[in-house]
Amino acid sequence: MQHSAVPELAQTHTRPIHWVATATAIAGVMALSSVLHPNSATAAQPADARARTTHAAAPDPTGVHFPLTCGPVKAVVHKKATGDLDGDGSPETVAVVHCDAPMGTPPDGVYVVTRSTDGAPRIVATLVDPKDGTTVRDVSVDDGTVLATLLGYSSTDVPRCCPDVTTSAQWQWKNGAFTRSTPAGAHRV
Repeated sequence: MQHSAVPELAQTHTRPIHWVATATAIAGVMALSSVLHPNSATAAQPADARARTTHAAAPDPTGVHFPLTCGPVKAVVHKKATGDLDGDGSPETVAVVHCDAPMGTPPDGVYVVTRSTDGAPRIVATLVDPKDGTTVRDVSVDDGTVLATLLGYSSTDVPRCCPDVTTSAQWQWKNGAFTRSTPAGAHRV
């Protein structure tokens, strides 16, 4: 049997007093951290002339009455994205809405929701009309541009369950209106 060249150290054997000391030290650190707080963060206001008072959150489209005729079912917000679309410093919400049909693939409408002067959400633009018969696979807002992938049908012979046309679209706020275009690099399938 080979003996260790290093003598056994007393502190390598834990005893109950070691656990008590460790627990006391941890409790002391936690108590001290709850008393001491870092200074509050402050941010300078931007010098940009376009910067205005902003709302903390984008408008919630849940209670908005969307221009859909759904019969006995309700209109539901299927997807949404938020961002400042018109450069006023306040975020808008892009809502993808369809009738909550129990079967089939109901067409989507895409609406821009903003806050009115009293703070209530209201629709300011329709980007995709449900009468077009398209559905929206995804929607996002990137640097003031609304991007979406739209699914549609090449003819009335294609079953409404199975869209066979995919189109990429984008909208930007220009001269007081949303202008639709095809994103660079996008193609129709």
